[in-house]
Amino acid sequence: MTEMSYPEISFIRSNIPKISQLSDGIIAMEASGIYTNYGPINQKFETRLVEQMFGGVGRCVTVCNATIGLMMALKYATRHTDPARARYVIMPSFTFAAAAHAVLWAGFTPLFCDIDPLDWMASHQSEDDLLRKYDGQVAAVFPYATFGNAIDIAHYTELEKTTGVPVVIDAAASLGAHDAQGRGFGSGSPHAIVCSLHATKTMGIGEGGFIYANNPDMIEALRAMGNFGFGQIRHATMPGLNSKLPEIGALLALSGLDHLDGVIRKKVQIEQLYYELLHGLEFQHQRGTRTSYQFLPVRLPAHLVPHRGAILERMKNRRIGTSTYFSPHLHEQSYFSTHSQAGDLGATRALSASIVSLPLWHEMTPEMVQYVCREFLDACAAYDM
Repeated sequence: MTEMSYPEISFIRSNIPKISQLSDGIIAMEASGIYTNYGPINQKFETRLVEQMFGGVGRCVTVCNATIGLMMALKYATRHTDPARARYVIMPSFTFAAAAHAVLWAGFTPLFCDIDPLDWMASHQSEDDLLRKYDGQVAAVFPYATFGNAIDIAHYTELEKTTGVPVVIDAAASLGAHDAQGRGFGSGSPHAIVCSLHATKTMGIGEGGFIYANNPDMIEALRAMGNFGFGQIRHATMPGLNSKLPEIGALLALSGLDHLDGVIRKKVQIEQLYYELLHGLEFQHQRGTRTSYQFLPVRLPAHLVPHRGAILERMKNRRIGTSTYFSPHLHEQSYFSTHSQAGDLGATRALSASIVSLPLWHEMTPEMVQYVCREFLDACAAYDM
């Protein structure tokens, strides 16, 4: 293979259905005159999504983007909470900014917990320590299914039962992931599971998302909240905003479901090839049977951490896209550092300083992956002293 075989390998390549191939659906939408307000295409997508991805168990409601979905889910979960008394939401700092913004917009303060150094999700011990330290002051627990990894939902169900503190799960990148039993991640969850359909996700539509739960009352309340809080006709009965997904987005999402499983299977094959070619490096310990990665996260060994910037610059010079999700982590970012509290974040700091994200998109060929791995290992070897 020659260097010129791959003049550029992008970090992420969107997997969005082509609008030009959906002319029949667009014509039908135009004929109906319905473009939003949970229209018939949206209803069809919600029904099929639950059947295809969650085994027909539970309900879901679409949202215009997952950040709005997180805000709504937190607002609903804390509807009986007095923010003057319980002002904190426990969440990891190793996550995307949208999660902390959602906490602040819902009227609470992020309280950052540490992560498990193996699976990179919220440390249960750290969560417990903060619940004890801030006893009576915690409004919600807000774990993140890091990179689509499968959170132990049963653990959080028991935590909510024993503490009375509600749980909301940020599952932004989890659509298509499987839990330890091989089911669609989140299936049967009594807690709100918020997923993204952003252009960067395995199934993207541009902007969009949904909230899933095996709780019809919750989903219908969230549907009303997303329609200006109209619990009755043109009568606001609860906090509200406009979160509705347009019908054109639902049409794209329906088309995306047709191909989702095949796309994920291809990405899993690419993921496994990375593991083989980068044997000896540290990867995320997966708690489920399948993760629907947007990219391939890998951790540099400690002696290479000071050289991460130079390694990634070398990859850039070889025209290979990389990134560093999530570095800096949230408590290192200026806005959140002044609008949050944090426990000990030792594992978070160590992972954030050493993380590298490599390209993983379903149209990559084995030769492309081999090229990326060879260049990455060469870049690391240049500083392997």
